[in-house]
Amino acid sequence: MSARIIDVRLNDSTSNGEANLHDEILKGLSRPFDQKTLPTVLLYDEKGLRIYDEITTNAEEYYLFPAEENLLKGYAHDIVDVMNNQNGRDNQHVESVVLELGAGALRKTSHLLSALSKVVPEPKNPAPITYYALDLERRELERTLDELATSPVGLEMQGKVDTRGLWGTFEGGLKFVAEGGLRGREAAGVAAVALRSRSLSSEGGATQLSPISSDQDSIETAPSTPDEATLDTPLHLLFLGSSLGMFPRGEDAEFLKALPLRGGSGDTLLLGLDHCTDGARIVRAYNDHGGITCRFILNGLNNAGRILGDESLFPEEKWEYVGQYNVEKRFYRSRVAQTVRDPKTQVELAFRENEKVMVEVSHKYTDGATYRLFTESNLRPLRCWTDPDSEFQEMRAAWNFITTKMIPESMLFEKPIDLRHICLFYKGHIPTFLDIHLSNLLGEPYTEPESFKDIFERGIDPNVDDPTKCHPHSEVPEKEEDWPSHATILDFEKRVSARLSSLYAELESGSRPLTRKVARVLFMTLEHEAWHAETLIYMLIQRAGTGTIPPSVGGFATPCWESLAVTWDATPAPINATVTLGPTTVELGHDDHEVDDASLDVRDHKVDVGEFRIEWRPVTNGQFYEFWKAAEGKIPLPKSWVMDNSNVMVRTIYGPVPMRIAHLWPVVTDYNSLSTYATVHGGRLPTEAELRVFFNEFEISYEEGRNVGSVTGILATTGGKKNEGRGHNGGVWEWTSTVWDKHDGFEVSSLYPGFSADFFDTHHNVVLGGSHATTPRLAERRTLRNWYQRNYPYASIGARVVYV
Repeated sequence: MSARIIDVRLNDSTSNGEANLHDEILKGLSRPFDQKTLPTVLLYDEKGLRIYDEITTNAEEYYLFPAEENLLKGYAHDIVDVMNNQNGRDNQHVESVVLELGAGALRKTSHLLSALSKVVPEPKNPAPITYYALDLERRELERTLDELATSPVGLEMQGKVDTRGLWGTFEGGLKFVAEGGLRGREAAGVAAVALRSRSLSSEGGATQLSPISSDQDSIETAPSTPDEATLDTPLHLLFLGSSLGMFPRGEDAEFLKALPLRGGSGDTLLLGLDHCTDGARIVRAYNDHGGITCRFILNGLNNAGRILGDESLFPEEKWEYVGQYNVEKRFYRSRVAQTVRDPKTQVELAFRENEKVMVEVSHKYTDGATYRLFTESNLRPLRCWTDPDSEFQEMRAAWNFITTKMIPESMLFEKPIDLRHICLFYKGHIPTFLDIHLSNLLGEPYTEPESFKDIFERGIDPNVDDPTKCHPHSEVPEKEEDWPSHATILDFEKRVSARLSSLYAELESGSRPLTRKVARVLFMTLEHEAWHAETLIYMLIQRAGTGTIPPSVGGFATPCWESLAVTWDATPAPINATVTLGPTTVELGHDDHEVDDASLDVRDHKVDVGEFRIEWRPVTNGQFYEFWKAAEGKIPLPKSWVMDNSNVMVRTIYGPVPMRIAHLWPVVTDYNSLSTYATVHGGRLPTEAELRVFFNEFEISYEEGRNVGSVTGILATTGGKKNEGRGHNGGVWEWTSTVWDKHDGFEVSSLYPGFSADFFDTHHNVVLGGSHATTPRLAERRTLRNWYQRNYPYASIGARVVYV
């Protein structure tokens, strides 16, 4: 049975269903010196698609495809969960349509199709899910769809996911959808699922033919009316491979904005973006030693000649391929001065020696560029799955900045705060923790010196009231001379990093599969480093001005406090100090399958919340200062403050600033002090469920301006006139009155058993949100729960008051 293909070329703007590439080629090649261009679509004829498939299979330097494939392999089930959750049906399967733009080969999307099949309980006729693969070449569509149909994934999809091919361009395919080819639709904006990876291609899809399809070798055209059975069916668009990077800046957002998606309908977009900014690595990726990329690009030149009427019009001996990173473009370069005559129009095209002709761009997307893209596209990110190697490099850069640029040698054997270890411990702890978990994962020996695992495996969180009481932890040397030398630790760190890089290389090459367990270990160790980066920041704040090197020495600009204070003071406070919420029900936690066989099932749970009134903003430094003065010594001075003669100053990583500068920032202090403040003012601190209800309703994301991943706290913005009260809390975790304890369905982590269970001791309370020093990856996770001892005064935690 052959693939069912629908011809959507008739939907293109040009006549006869054929893009007028002839005229477009002439127009691009008639431009002035070094401004000439050729359409990127020339690269993706039938031969080009096959060569590209060869790149993804045999070019070791091409990191993009395997990185995205590993993401889809490791997170396909999570992605499908997010897609289905948008339908408001408690993650139960509903009928849906999946359309992939630029489908190409099958390997990546087959993981997603397999996961989609698993949410359909029983086969049906017709299948409840239909997958459409849009691409330029009919024969390639037929080949890839037919191959998938007979593969193990294809057998798994029978009666669960049907497949169709859409033969045409993006323009033709999207017009087909907008005009009701898949179903009746209304054009509107929609939530987007962001998949930030390292893949750059127009290839990205897996397609399959369900054996239930009855048409053989059929080429259809768009129906005149939509299928009534699918009028309300959610549409899930896939645009993978960082193909969006081929659009000029600005046009990428316009393309996304024009997608035929409906807000509130359950529609989603799964978008792949290249997040790599390592210039050397990018250059290697597009200049593989086997020359496959060169053949791929030069084939486009042959295709241009074929469309003009003579495939030999651009002989390869007169042209060479040039890939440049700094401008993110790929060119043809004329080896000699030459003139080419168009066989059809007899127009002469002149090229100088070494003149370049651009054929493709591939923009990369940093975090900032990604968030701007979503904002300009009217899309709301729901989840982000990121290539861990990319994030590891970014996290490692941040960690190295903190530990090498902000901690002087003179502080290595000092404790910036009590109740924690000396600074040197943390420099050994991070690589040792990583090494232990890599050894456990891979079944390999520990990196030498193996004795590091006995010293650096685990830090301390002693009881604040009685520091002799502490959870299990590593025994560290008591004397300075007994510690390993700093140089030895740095050498150890370098070798462990090399070990991790080797693992990433194996994953990218495919020699080691990215299982769920591997992914969990990688992300656990990555986030462990992020947690300790935040810990070091709040520790170093205590020594800012008396030891800690400010970030400005390493290149960060010192904030202009006086100017910022003028702006903060001029910002209107909320018209009403509080907002009333509830009664409602809130979900806490999430379904979490930790191991590959999904035998560990930690379920989310629902909590009923009664009506409550809550402050729009956390308690500020200024408010707590008045309370502290009135208490006349009964309330301790917050550790986030410091006395300068008789003046109270507020600590920052740049050094203390006057209270008048920071009086509108959220105060940072212990639970007991803030609970007393709330009681005196006729309220209490919120429960975990109450605070989660507030955050779900009013907390903005990082891309919208939330103060996380920064170096200092600032004025909170919730409760303002704009954005219906949505905003951020100024950059602090927030205390809740909920005691840290397990809930129904809790299971100890098999990978890190002591992570949370050791602290179910009634001394710790749940904190939610994230501080200015929390990485966005952690702070943006709505299921995240953190915990601290109620009388621990150093962490960046504030609170807001609730009234019932």
